[in-house]
Amino acid sequence: MANHTVNDRASTGIEGLDTILGGGLPRNRMYLVEGDPGTGKTTLALQFLMEGVRRGERGLYITLSETKEELLAVARSHGWSLDDIHIYDLAGPEAEVLSDTQYTLYHPSEVELGETTKAIFEQVDQLKPTRVVLDSLSEIRLQAHEPLRYRRQILAIKKFFVGKQSTVLLLDDHTSDTSDRLLESIVHGVIVFDQTALGYGPSRRRVLVLKLRGVKYRSGFHDLNIETGGLVIYPRLVDLERRADFKREVLSSNVPELDTLTGGGLDAGTTTLIMGPSGSGKSTLAAQFAVAAGERGKKIALFVFDENPTTLLMRTRAIGIDLESLVKSGKAIIKQVEPAELTPGDFSYLVRQTVERDKASVIVIDSVNAYFESMPEERFLTARVHELLSYLNHQGVLTLLILAQYGIVGGQLPVPVDLSYLADTVLMLRFFEAAGDVRQALSVVKKRTGSHERTIREFRITSQGIQVGKPLRKFQGVLTGVPEYLGDRGPLLAEDDDGGKE
Repeated sequence: MANHTVNDRASTGIEGLDTILGGGLPRNRMYLVEGDPGTGKTTLALQFLMEGVRRGERGLYITLSETKEELLAVARSHGWSLDDIHIYDLAGPEAEVLSDTQYTLYHPSEVELGETTKAIFEQVDQLKPTRVVLDSLSEIRLQAHEPLRYRRQILAIKKFFVGKQSTVLLLDDHTSDTSDRLLESIVHGVIVFDQTALGYGPSRRRVLVLKLRGVKYRSGFHDLNIETGGLVIYPRLVDLERRADFKREVLSSNVPELDTLTGGGLDAGTTTLIMGPSGSGKSTLAAQFAVAAGERGKKIALFVFDENPTTLLMRTRAIGIDLESLVKSGKAIIKQVEPAELTPGDFSYLVRQTVERDKASVIVIDSVNAYFESMPEERFLTARVHELLSYLNHQGVLTLLILAQYGIVGGQLPVPVDLSYLADTVLMLRFFEAAGDVRQALSVVKKRTGSHERTIREFRITSQGIQVGKPLRKFQGVLTGVPEYLGDRGPLLAEDDDGGKE
Protein backbone atom coordinates (compact mmCIF):
# COMPACT_ATOMS: atom_id res chain seq x y z
CA MET A 1 0.00 0.00 0.00
CA ALA A 2 1.36 3.43 -0.90
CA ASN A 3 1.86 5.92 1.91
CA HIS A 4 1.53 9.66 1.51
CA THR A 5 3.80 11.89 3.57
CA VAL A 6 2.36 14.66 5.74
CA ASN A 7 3.58 17.25 3.21
CA ASP A 8 1.34 15.61 0.60
CA ARG A 9 -1.71 16.08 2.81
CA ALA A 10 -4.34 18.80 2.90
CA SER A 11 -5.28 19.46 6.51
CA THR A 12 -9.03 19.59 7.09
CA GLY A 13 -8.67 22.25 9.76
CA ILE A 14 -10.11 19.83 12.33
CA GLU A 15 -7.48 18.30 14.58
CA GLY A 16 -9.48 15.19 15.43
CA LEU A 17 -10.32 14.42 11.80
CA ASP A 18 -6.71 14.90 10.71
CA THR A 19 -5.72 12.38 13.39
CA ILE A 20 -8.25 9.88 12.05
CA LEU A 21 -7.00 10.45 8.49
CA GLY A 22 -3.37 9.99 9.51
CA GLY A 23 -2.44 13.63 8.85
CA GLY A 24 -5.10 14.94 6.47
CA LEU A 25 -6.42 14.24 2.97
CA PRO A 26 -3.95 13.29 0.22
CA ARG A 27 -3.82 16.30 -2.11
CA ASN A 28 -5.17 16.61 -5.64
CA ARG A 29 -7.80 13.93 -5.19
CA MET A 30 -11.60 13.87 -5.06
CA TYR A 31 -13.48 12.91 -1.87
CA LEU A 32 -17.11 12.21 -1.07
CA VAL A 33 -18.56 13.59 2.17
CA GLU A 34 -22.00 12.11 2.73
CA GLY A 35 -24.61 12.19 5.45
CA ASP A 36 -28.13 13.31 6.30
CA PRO A 37 -28.92 17.04 6.59
CA GLY A 38 -27.69 18.55 9.84
CA THR A 39 -24.84 16.12 10.46
CA GLY A 40 -22.01 18.63 9.88
CA LYS A 41 -21.04 18.36 6.20
CA THR A 42 -21.24 22.07 5.41
CA THR A 43 -19.36 22.96 8.57
CA LEU A 44 -16.57 20.57 7.61
CA ALA A 45 -16.44 22.01 4.09
CA LEU A 46 -16.10 25.59 5.37
CA GLN A 47 -13.40 24.60 7.87
CA PHE A 48 -11.56 22.79 5.08
CA LEU A 49 -11.56 25.92 2.89
CA MET A 50 -10.63 28.26 5.75
CA GLU A 51 -7.68 26.05 6.63
CA GLY A 52 -6.56 26.41 3.03
CA VAL A 53 -6.79 30.20 3.28
CA ARG A 54 -4.72 30.08 6.45
CA ARG A 55 -2.05 28.21 4.50
CA GLY A 56 -2.16 30.63 1.57
CA GLU A 57 -4.27 28.39 -0.70
CA ARG A 58 -7.15 29.55 -2.90
CA GLY A 59 -10.57 28.10 -2.08
CA LEU A 60 -13.80 27.81 -4.10
CA TYR A 61 -17.21 26.89 -2.69
CA ILE A 62 -19.72 25.95 -5.41
CA THR A 63 -23.20 25.76 -3.95
CA LEU A 64 -26.21 24.33 -5.73
CA SER A 65 -28.37 23.88 -2.65
CA GLU A 66 -27.77 26.71 -0.16
CA THR A 67 -27.54 30.33 -1.23
CA LYS A 68 -24.49 32.48 -0.56
CA GLU A 69 -26.41 34.37 2.12
CA GLU A 70 -27.25 31.11 3.89
CA LEU A 71 -23.59 30.10 3.88
CA LEU A 72 -22.56 33.47 5.26
CA ALA A 73 -25.14 33.06 8.03
CA VAL A 74 -23.62 29.70 8.95
CA ALA A 75 -20.18 31.31 9.06
CA ARG A 76 -21.40 34.18 11.26
CA SER A 77 -22.89 31.71 13.74
CA HIS A 78 -19.37 30.32 14.24
CA GLY A 79 -17.67 33.72 14.25
CA TRP A 80 -16.01 33.13 10.87
CA SER A 81 -15.34 35.38 7.92
CA LEU A 82 -15.56 33.97 4.38
CA ASP A 83 -14.15 37.08 2.70
CA ASP A 84 -11.13 35.21 1.35
CA ILE A 85 -13.17 32.28 -0.01
CA HIS A 86 -14.80 32.56 -3.43
CA ILE A 87 -18.43 31.42 -3.28
CA TYR A 88 -20.07 30.58 -6.61
CA ASP A 89 -23.80 30.56 -5.98
CA LEU A 90 -25.73 28.33 -8.36
CA ALA A 91 -28.62 28.23 -5.91
CA GLY A 92 -29.19 31.99 -6.19
CA PRO A 93 -29.13 34.56 -9.04
CA GLU A 94 -26.63 32.59 -11.15
CA ALA A 95 -29.12 29.72 -11.33
CA GLU A 96 -31.77 32.00 -12.84
CA VAL A 97 -29.52 32.64 -15.86
CA LEU A 98 -29.31 28.93 -16.53
CA SER A 99 -33.05 28.43 -16.32
CA ASP A 100 -34.28 31.28 -18.53
CA THR A 101 -33.82 29.51 -21.86
CA GLN A 102 -36.68 27.54 -23.42
CA TYR A 103 -35.66 24.15 -24.75
CA THR A 104 -37.39 22.40 -27.66
CA LEU A 105 -34.95 19.90 -29.12
CA TYR A 106 -33.48 18.45 -25.91
CA HIS A 107 -35.06 17.52 -22.61
CA PRO A 108 -34.83 20.56 -20.28
CA SER A 109 -33.08 18.52 -17.57
CA GLU A 110 -30.34 17.46 -19.98
CA VAL A 111 -29.64 21.05 -21.05
CA GLU A 112 -29.79 22.37 -17.45
CA LEU A 113 -27.35 19.72 -16.29
CA GLY A 114 -24.96 20.53 -19.10
CA GLU A 115 -25.14 24.25 -18.40
CA THR A 116 -24.57 23.67 -14.67
CA THR A 117 -21.53 21.52 -15.32
CA LYS A 118 -20.17 24.01 -17.83
CA ALA A 119 -20.55 26.85 -15.33
CA ILE A 120 -18.67 24.83 -12.69
CA PHE A 121 -15.83 24.04 -15.06
CA GLU A 122 -15.52 27.70 -16.12
CA GLN A 123 -15.23 28.83 -12.51
CA VAL A 124 -12.51 26.31 -11.77
CA ASP A 125 -10.56 27.21 -14.93
CA GLN A 126 -10.85 30.90 -14.10
CA LEU A 127 -9.85 30.75 -10.42
CA LYS A 128 -7.53 27.73 -10.44
CA PRO A 129 -8.34 26.92 -6.80
CA THR A 130 -6.27 24.58 -4.64
CA ARG A 131 -9.34 23.50 -2.66
CA VAL A 132 -12.85 23.03 -4.05
CA VAL A 133 -16.18 22.16 -2.42
CA LEU A 134 -19.19 21.12 -4.52
CA ASP A 135 -22.42 21.28 -2.52
CA SER A 136 -24.35 19.21 -3.21
CA LEU A 137 -24.55 16.21 -5.53
CA SER A 138 -28.22 15.74 -4.76
CA GLU A 139 -28.97 18.76 -6.96
CA ILE A 140 -27.01 17.28 -9.85
CA ARG A 141 -28.82 13.98 -9.31
CA LEU A 142 -32.18 15.77 -9.52
CA GLN A 143 -31.21 17.58 -12.71
CA ALA A 144 -30.03 14.33 -14.30
CA HIS A 145 -33.36 12.56 -13.66
CA GLU A 146 -31.87 9.29 -14.86
CA PRO A 147 -29.18 7.26 -13.05
CA LEU A 148 -27.18 6.69 -16.23
CA ARG A 149 -27.02 10.41 -17.04
CA TYR A 150 -26.04 11.18 -13.45
CA ARG A 151 -23.21 8.64 -13.50
CA ARG A 152 -21.87 10.02 -16.76
CA GLN A 153 -21.89 13.51 -15.30
CA ILE A 154 -19.98 12.47 -12.16
CA LEU A 155 -17.39 10.68 -14.29
CA ALA A 156 -17.08 13.83 -16.41
CA ILE A 157 -16.48 15.92 -13.28
CA LYS A 158 -13.82 13.51 -12.06
CA LYS A 159 -12.12 13.53 -15.47
CA PHE A 160 -12.17 17.32 -15.55
CA PHE A 161 -10.33 17.64 -12.24
CA VAL A 162 -7.54 15.26 -13.24
CA GLY A 163 -4.38 17.36 -13.44
CA LYS A 164 -6.06 20.49 -12.02
CA GLN A 165 -4.01 20.35 -8.77
CA SER A 166 -7.20 20.69 -6.74
CA THR A 167 -8.36 18.77 -3.69
CA VAL A 168 -12.12 18.41 -4.10
CA LEU A 169 -14.89 17.64 -1.59
CA LEU A 170 -18.21 16.46 -3.05
CA LEU A 171 -21.06 16.82 -0.54
CA ASP A 172 -24.09 14.49 -0.71
CA ASP A 173 -27.02 14.84 1.70
CA HIS A 174 -28.74 11.47 1.08
CA THR A 175 -31.99 13.12 0.01
CA SER A 176 -32.38 10.72 -2.90
CA ASP A 177 -34.10 7.38 -2.40
CA THR A 178 -31.65 5.68 -4.77
CA SER A 179 -28.49 4.04 -3.48
CA ASP A 180 -25.70 4.56 -5.98
CA ARG A 181 -22.41 2.91 -4.98
CA LEU A 182 -20.70 4.04 -8.18
CA LEU A 183 -19.83 7.38 -6.64
CA GLU A 184 -18.13 5.75 -3.67
CA SER A 185 -16.13 3.57 -6.02
CA ILE A 186 -14.74 6.35 -8.22
CA VAL A 187 -13.69 8.83 -5.53
CA HIS A 188 -10.40 8.58 -3.63
CA GLY A 189 -12.03 8.56 -0.21
CA VAL A 190 -15.42 8.53 1.51
CA ILE A 191 -16.28 10.27 4.80
CA VAL A 192 -19.70 9.50 6.28
CA PHE A 193 -21.50 11.65 8.86
CA ASP A 194 -24.14 10.02 11.03
CA GLN A 195 -26.72 11.32 13.52
CA THR A 196 -28.88 9.32 15.92
CA ALA A 197 -31.67 10.70 18.11
CA LEU A 198 -31.74 8.89 21.45
CA GLY A 199 -34.59 8.59 23.91
CA TYR A 200 -32.96 11.10 26.26
CA GLY A 201 -30.41 13.86 25.83
CA PRO A 202 -29.01 15.40 22.65
CA SER A 203 -28.60 13.59 19.36
CA ARG A 204 -25.37 11.65 18.96
CA ARG A 205 -23.28 12.63 15.94
CA ARG A 206 -20.52 10.40 14.59
CA VAL A 207 -18.11 10.32 11.68
CA LEU A 208 -16.79 7.29 9.80
CA VAL A 209 -14.00 7.14 7.23
CA LEU A 210 -15.39 4.48 4.93
CA LYS A 211 -12.56 4.55 2.44
CA LEU A 212 -9.23 6.30 1.88
CA ARG A 213 -7.00 4.87 -0.82
CA GLY A 214 -3.31 4.39 -0.09
CA VAL A 215 -3.56 5.62 3.50
CA LYS A 216 -3.64 3.88 6.85
CA TYR A 217 -6.48 5.58 8.71
CA ARG A 218 -8.33 4.95 11.96
CA SER A 219 -11.43 2.96 11.05
CA GLY A 220 -14.71 2.78 12.93
CA PHE A 221 -17.10 5.45 14.20
CA HIS A 222 -15.80 8.49 16.07
CA ASP A 223 -17.96 10.85 18.15
CA LEU A 224 -18.29 14.49 17.15
CA ASN A 225 -19.96 17.68 18.34
CA ILE A 226 -20.93 20.79 16.41
CA GLU A 227 -19.92 23.68 18.63
CA THR A 228 -19.53 27.42 18.17
CA GLY A 229 -16.28 27.56 16.26
CA GLY A 230 -16.80 24.40 14.21
CA LEU A 231 -16.67 20.63 14.44
CA VAL A 232 -14.93 18.94 17.35
CA ILE A 233 -14.15 15.30 16.56
CA TYR A 234 -13.01 12.79 19.18
CA PRO A 235 -10.93 10.03 17.58
CA ARG A 236 -11.67 6.59 18.95
CA LEU A 237 -9.08 5.78 21.58
CA VAL A 238 -6.61 3.09 20.51
CA ASP A 239 -4.42 2.14 23.45
CA LEU A 240 -1.66 0.49 21.42
CA GLU A 241 -0.89 3.82 19.74
CA ARG A 242 -0.26 5.66 22.99
CA ARG A 243 1.81 3.49 25.31
CA ALA A 244 4.43 5.30 27.37
CA ASP A 245 7.31 4.39 29.65
CA PHE A 246 6.69 5.29 33.29
CA LYS A 247 8.19 4.75 36.71
CA ARG A 248 6.70 1.84 38.62
CA GLU A 249 5.89 3.09 42.10
CA VAL A 250 3.51 2.47 44.98
CA LEU A 251 1.31 5.37 46.06
CA SER A 252 0.60 5.53 49.78
CA SER A 253 -2.65 6.73 51.32
CA ASN A 254 -0.89 8.36 54.30
CA VAL A 255 -3.01 6.10 56.57
CA PRO A 256 -0.66 3.32 57.83
CA GLU A 257 -3.41 0.79 58.55
CA LEU A 258 -4.96 1.35 55.12
CA ASP A 259 -1.58 0.89 53.43
CA THR A 260 -1.03 -2.33 55.37
CA LEU A 261 -4.42 -3.60 54.25
CA THR A 262 -3.64 -2.84 50.58
CA GLY A 263 -0.16 -4.35 50.69
CA GLY A 264 1.72 -1.06 50.94
CA GLY A 265 -0.54 1.16 48.85
CA LEU A 266 -1.83 1.31 45.29
CA ASP A 267 0.41 0.90 42.24
CA ALA A 268 0.88 3.46 39.48
CA GLY A 269 -0.40 2.19 36.15
CA THR A 270 -3.26 0.21 37.70
CA THR A 271 -7.01 0.55 38.15
CA THR A 272 -8.65 0.35 41.56
CA LEU A 273 -12.38 -0.24 41.91
CA ILE A 274 -13.89 1.01 45.16
CA MET A 275 -17.32 -0.50 45.60
CA GLY A 276 -19.95 -0.58 48.31
CA PRO A 277 -23.42 0.65 49.27
CA SER A 278 -24.39 4.31 49.43
CA GLY A 279 -22.94 6.15 52.41
CA SER A 280 -20.20 3.62 53.14
CA GLY A 281 -17.29 5.99 52.38
CA LYS A 282 -16.27 5.24 48.78
CA SER A 283 -15.74 8.82 47.63
CA THR A 284 -13.86 9.74 50.80
CA LEU A 285 -11.55 6.75 50.44
CA ALA A 286 -10.76 7.74 46.83
CA ALA A 287 -10.15 11.35 47.88
CA GLN A 288 -7.73 10.17 50.58
CA PHE A 289 -5.55 8.29 48.07
CA ALA A 290 -5.71 11.14 45.56
CA VAL A 291 -4.85 13.91 48.03
CA ALA A 292 -1.99 11.84 49.49
CA ALA A 293 -0.55 11.56 45.98
CA GLY A 294 -1.07 15.28 45.40
CA GLU A 295 0.79 16.12 48.60
CA ARG A 296 3.74 14.11 47.24
CA GLY A 297 3.86 16.24 44.10
CA LYS A 298 1.58 14.23 41.80
CA LYS A 299 -0.98 15.99 39.60
CA ILE A 300 -4.47 14.66 40.35
CA ALA A 301 -7.80 15.03 38.55
CA LEU A 302 -11.29 14.21 39.80
CA PHE A 303 -14.17 13.76 37.35
CA VAL A 304 -17.36 14.11 39.36
CA PHE A 305 -20.81 13.21 38.10
CA ASP A 306 -22.80 13.04 41.31
CA GLU A 307 -21.91 16.27 43.16
CA ASN A 308 -20.66 19.71 42.29
CA PRO A 309 -17.08 20.80 43.05
CA THR A 310 -18.18 23.21 45.79
CA THR A 311 -19.91 20.43 47.72
CA LEU A 312 -16.91 18.12 47.23
CA LEU A 313 -14.49 20.70 48.63
CA MET A 314 -16.78 21.47 51.55
CA ARG A 315 -17.16 17.79 52.40
CA THR A 316 -13.46 16.97 52.24
CA ARG A 317 -12.58 20.06 54.26
CA ALA A 318 -14.97 18.94 57.02
CA ILE A 319 -13.20 15.58 57.41
CA GLY A 320 -9.63 16.85 57.36
CA ILE A 321 -8.73 16.01 53.74
CA ASP A 322 -7.12 19.15 52.31
CA LEU A 323 -8.17 18.90 48.67
CA GLU A 324 -8.86 22.63 48.51
CA SER A 325 -5.20 23.63 48.93
CA LEU A 326 -4.20 21.34 46.07
CA VAL A 327 -6.85 22.91 43.83
CA LYS A 328 -5.63 26.41 44.67
CA SER A 329 -2.02 25.45 43.96
CA GLY A 330 -2.93 23.86 40.62
CA LYS A 331 -1.93 20.35 41.70
CA ALA A 332 -5.54 19.14 41.62
CA ILE A 333 -8.21 19.53 38.94
CA ILE A 334 -11.90 18.99 39.60
CA LYS A 335 -14.04 18.63 36.50
CA GLN A 336 -17.80 18.35 36.83
CA VAL A 337 -19.24 16.20 34.07
CA GLU A 338 -22.74 16.90 32.77
CA PRO A 339 -24.15 13.41 32.13
CA ALA A 340 -26.97 14.53 29.83
CA GLU A 341 -24.50 16.11 27.38
CA LEU A 342 -21.95 13.31 27.45
CA THR A 343 -20.78 10.96 24.72
CA PRO A 344 -18.24 8.17 25.29
CA GLY A 345 -15.78 9.74 22.88
CA ASP A 346 -16.19 13.15 24.48
CA PHE A 347 -15.43 11.78 27.95
CA SER A 348 -12.45 9.71 26.79
CA TYR A 349 -11.03 12.77 25.04
CA LEU A 350 -11.52 14.88 28.18
CA VAL A 351 -9.67 12.33 30.31
CA ARG A 352 -6.91 11.92 27.72
CA GLN A 353 -6.34 15.67 27.52
CA THR A 354 -6.07 15.81 31.30
CA VAL A 355 -3.35 13.16 31.22
CA GLU A 356 -1.41 14.34 28.16
CA ARG A 357 -1.79 18.11 28.46
CA ASP A 358 -2.26 18.64 32.20
CA LYS A 359 0.06 15.75 33.20
CA ALA A 360 -2.37 14.20 35.68
CA SER A 361 -1.05 10.91 37.11
CA VAL A 362 -4.00 10.09 39.42
CA ILE A 363 -7.55 10.02 38.02
CA VAL A 364 -10.75 9.63 40.07
CA ILE A 365 -14.04 8.86 38.29
CA ASP A 366 -16.97 9.34 40.63
CA SER A 367 -19.06 7.53 39.78
CA VAL A 368 -19.20 4.75 37.21
CA ASN A 369 -22.94 4.48 37.94
CA ALA A 370 -23.63 7.98 36.66
CA TYR A 371 -21.47 7.41 33.59
CA PHE A 372 -23.43 4.33 32.54
CA GLU A 373 -26.85 5.68 33.51
CA SER A 374 -26.30 8.87 31.51
CA MET A 375 -25.95 6.85 28.28
CA PRO A 376 -28.40 3.94 28.58
CA GLU A 377 -28.82 3.59 24.82
CA GLU A 378 -25.12 3.61 23.93
CA ARG A 379 -23.82 0.27 22.68
CA PHE A 380 -20.45 -1.24 23.63
CA LEU A 381 -20.08 1.15 26.58
CA THR A 382 -18.20 -1.45 28.65
CA ALA A 383 -15.76 -1.89 25.78
CA ARG A 384 -15.23 1.88 25.73
CA VAL A 385 -14.45 1.85 29.45
CA HIS A 386 -12.06 -1.07 28.95
CA GLU A 387 -10.27 0.87 26.22
CA LEU A 388 -9.99 3.98 28.41
CA LEU A 389 -8.70 2.06 31.44
CA SER A 390 -6.14 0.21 29.34
CA TYR A 391 -4.90 3.54 27.97
CA LEU A 392 -4.61 5.04 31.47
CA ASN A 393 -2.76 2.01 32.78
CA HIS A 394 -0.19 2.22 29.99
CA GLN A 395 0.31 5.92 30.73
CA GLY A 396 1.29 5.08 34.32
CA VAL A 397 -1.88 6.62 35.77
CA LEU A 398 -3.46 5.38 38.99
CA THR A 399 -7.18 5.25 38.22
CA LEU A 400 -9.77 5.13 41.01
CA LEU A 401 -13.30 4.11 39.99
CA ILE A 402 -16.24 4.58 42.34
CA LEU A 403 -19.04 2.03 41.92
CA ALA A 404 -22.14 2.20 44.13
CA GLN A 405 -23.97 -1.03 44.80
CA TYR A 406 -27.74 -0.85 44.99
CA GLY A 407 -29.29 -0.95 48.44
CA ILE A 408 -27.76 -0.36 51.86
CA VAL A 409 -27.69 -3.79 53.49
CA GLY A 410 -28.71 -7.26 52.44
CA GLY A 411 -27.32 -10.28 50.68
CA GLN A 412 -25.75 -9.92 47.27
CA LEU A 413 -25.94 -6.18 46.64
CA PRO A 414 -26.45 -5.79 42.87
CA VAL A 415 -24.30 -3.48 40.71
CA PRO A 416 -25.34 -1.72 37.48
CA VAL A 417 -22.34 -3.13 35.63
CA ASP A 418 -19.62 -5.59 36.53
CA LEU A 419 -16.21 -3.97 36.07
CA SER A 420 -14.38 -6.05 38.65
CA TYR A 421 -12.65 -8.04 35.91
CA LEU A 422 -11.17 -4.82 34.52
CA ALA A 423 -9.79 -3.67 37.88
CA ASP A 424 -6.36 -4.61 39.19
CA THR A 425 -7.41 -3.90 42.78
CA VAL A 426 -10.89 -4.11 44.32
CA LEU A 427 -11.68 -2.45 47.65
CA MET A 428 -15.02 -3.42 49.17
CA LEU A 429 -16.88 -1.41 51.78
CA ARG A 430 -19.66 -2.93 53.88
CA PHE A 431 -21.80 -2.11 56.88
CA PHE A 432 -21.64 -4.57 59.75
CA GLU A 433 -23.28 -4.99 63.13
CA ALA A 434 -21.44 -5.20 66.46
CA ALA A 435 -23.27 -5.23 69.79
CA GLY A 436 -26.25 -3.43 68.33
CA ASP A 437 -24.22 -0.73 66.52
CA VAL A 438 -23.97 -0.35 62.72
CA ARG A 439 -20.37 0.17 61.65
CA GLN A 440 -18.37 0.25 58.40
CA ALA A 441 -15.90 -2.39 57.26
CA LEU A 442 -13.22 -2.36 54.57
CA SER A 443 -11.50 -5.26 52.85
CA VAL A 444 -9.33 -5.88 49.80
CA VAL A 445 -10.79 -8.71 47.74
CA LYS A 446 -8.36 -8.54 44.85
CA LYS A 447 -4.92 -7.17 43.99
CA ARG A 448 -3.17 -8.35 40.85
CA THR A 449 0.10 -6.53 41.38
CA GLY A 450 1.08 -7.95 44.76
CA SER A 451 0.02 -9.40 48.07
CA HIS A 452 -2.55 -7.81 50.32
CA GLU A 453 -4.03 -8.40 53.73
CA ARG A 454 -6.92 -10.86 53.65
CA THR A 455 -8.79 -9.47 56.61
CA ILE A 456 -11.69 -7.20 57.39
CA ARG A 457 -10.88 -3.94 59.15
CA GLU A 458 -13.21 -1.37 60.61
CA PHE A 459 -13.36 1.87 58.64
CA ARG A 460 -14.51 5.19 60.05
CA ILE A 461 -14.66 8.77 58.80
CA THR A 462 -14.16 11.46 61.45
CA SER A 463 -13.44 15.19 61.54
CA GLN A 464 -9.75 14.24 61.73
CA GLY A 465 -9.91 12.14 58.60
CA ILE A 466 -10.04 8.42 57.91
CA GLN A 467 -9.48 5.88 60.67
CA VAL A 468 -8.83 2.21 59.97
CA GLY A 469 -8.86 -0.27 62.83
CA LYS A 470 -7.08 -3.52 63.54
CA PRO A 471 -7.95 -6.72 61.67
CA LEU A 472 -11.29 -8.17 62.84
CA ARG A 473 -11.46 -11.94 62.57
CA LYS A 474 -14.49 -13.10 64.55
CA PHE A 475 -17.29 -12.46 62.05
CA GLN A 476 -20.43 -14.38 61.29
CA GLY A 477 -22.38 -14.10 58.05
CA VAL A 478 -19.66 -12.41 55.98
CA LEU A 479 -20.92 -14.01 52.76
CA THR A 480 -24.49 -12.88 53.41
CA GLY A 481 -23.50 -9.27 52.87
CA VAL A 482 -24.51 -8.32 56.45
CA PRO A 483 -21.61 -9.55 58.60
CA GLU A 484 -21.98 -9.55 62.38
CA TYR A 485 -18.94 -9.17 64.64
CA LEU A 486 -18.94 -11.62 67.55
CA GLY A 487 -15.52 -10.88 69.06
CA ASP A 488 -14.48 -8.65 71.92
CA ARG A 489 -14.97 -4.92 71.71
CA GLY A 490 -11.26 -4.38 72.24
CA PRO A 491 -10.20 -4.35 68.57
CA LEU A 492 -13.05 -2.02 67.57
CA LEU A 493 -12.41 1.67 67.13
CA ALA A 494 -13.22 3.74 70.18
CA GLU A 495 -16.53 5.53 70.26
CA ASP A 496 -16.45 9.28 69.58
CA ASP A 497 -18.82 12.08 68.72
CA ASP A 498 -17.77 12.49 65.10
CA GLY A 499 -20.16 10.02 63.57
CA GLY A 500 -19.75 8.53 60.09
CA LYS A 501 -19.61 10.75 57.06
CA GLU A 502 -18.95 10.27 53.38
